[in-house]
Amino acid sequence: MCSFSSEQPPYVPLVSALHRPWPSKRHLRLNLHNRRRAQLQEARRRKRIIVLETEIKMRNLKLYVENQSIIEENEKLRKQAVLLHKENQALLFQLQKKFSEQNNSKTN
Repeated sequence: MCSFSSEQPPYVPLVSALHRPWPSKRHLRLNLHNRRRAQLQEARRRKRIIVLETEIKMRNLKLYVENQSIIEENEKLRKQAVLLHKENQALLFQLQKKFSEQNNSKTN
């Protein structure tokens, strides 16, 4: 074998055979730019999620308050209905008593 051969010697270290060249500065800037853009998008997404969660919590709170007022109104109406029913029963009893007295007086 000639000592000035243009071929690489067979004992070239494996590391140099697998060696990749360092990325260019442009390539590094693009990677940094893409990473920063992804971070900004993620931050915007998180912010939107926080805003939406806050809106949902406020909406839930408003619905809860509205629900409570409806429940209170229902209770008032239920009590009023019970009173009206009792009054109705009393009036019906008086009416039946009056008619039964009239029937008794007519039959006598």
